[in-house]
Amino acid sequence: MAAAFLTHLAGDRVQVRSAGSAPADTVNPAVVEAMAEAGIDISAEVPKVLTAEAVRTSDVVITMGCGDTCPVFPGKRYLDWELPDPAGRGVAAVRPIRDEIEKRVRGLLGEIARASRV
Repeated sequence: MAAAFLTHLAGDRVQVRSAGSAPADTVNPAVVEAMAEAGIDISAEVPKVLTAEAVRTSDVVITMGCGDTCPVFPGKRYLDWELPDPAGRGVAAVRPIRDEIEKRVRGLLGEIARASRV
């Protein structure tokens, strides 16, 4: 959801990678539905495994419960967003998670915009 919001809100101003330390085989249908309600179609997305290369080539790394399984490299900005896992939850339970992710993404984009003006 964070990657979809980043792509939707920032367009080509940021390069977004999405991956997980233990991704499911498919995107949770409730997540697809909740994002569609927000006007974002992620129905064609496929979960991907987080690689060290993806982290190495990123400026900001957002994790959500990755813990020690995520690669760490000096000089990267790491944000660990502790949020409930939407896995196995219905759309009603996913909506507040979606909304919190959108709020955090908007905040991050605001920080990035302010930093680029300095």
